[in-house]
Amino acid sequence: MHKSTSTIIFALFFTLTVLVLGYVMLGLLPMFLFAFGFLGGFILWLIIPTNVSFNTIKIPFFLTLVFFLLHKYEERKMNFFPRLSEITGVPVPETSSFLVYLLYAFALSWLLIPYLIKRKYNFGYYLAWTFFTAMGVTELAHFFLPFLTTKPYGYFPGMATVVILAPTAWWGLYRLSKKN
Repeated sequence: MHKSTSTIIFALFFTLTVLVLGYVMLGLLPMFLFAFGFLGGFILWLIIPTNVSFNTIKIPFFLTLVFFLLHKYEERKMNFFPRLSEITGVPVPETSSFLVYLLYAFALSWLLIPYLIKRKYNFGYYLAWTFFTAMGVTELAHFFLPFLTTKPYGYFPGMATVVILAPTAWWGLYRLSKKN
C-alpha cells in the first residue's frame, strides 16, 4: 500500500512528539524506551508493506488492549513511576499536568486503529505498528529496569503483566505483517 509523503511526515511528527514528551516528562531513559515502540513501529511501518483487514488483527488487538489496561493498573498500584523516578532522578510528573494529558491523548490514539484500518488509512497501520511494537518490545524493559536499581534483581512494577502483554503484541505484529 502506497504511503503518501504527507502521511509519512505526519507519522514522523507524531513519533517525534511522543519522544519529546517522554523526555520532558520522564527523562532520557524513558524517552529511549519509548523510541523502541514509536520509532521502531514507525520504521516497521515504513519497511513492511501491509494492507491486512482489521479482522486479521482484531483478536490480538483487543487482547493486547485489555492486557495493556491490566498492565497500567499493575503499574499504578505497584508505584511504577516513583520506582522509575528513583532510577532516572526525574521527579514523577503531576498527574493533572497538561503534558501528561497530552501524552495520554497520543496513547489514546491507539483506540482509532479499528476505525482507521477498516477504512484502509495508512495512518491506522502506523498506529497499529507502534501499538504492537510498544507493547511487545518496549514493555520488556520491565525485566531490564531491576538491573538499574541498587537492590538485588527482583520484581519491578509492571513485570507480572508483561508476561501476557508482550506475547499478544508479538502475535499482533505477526498478523499485521501477513500478506492478504
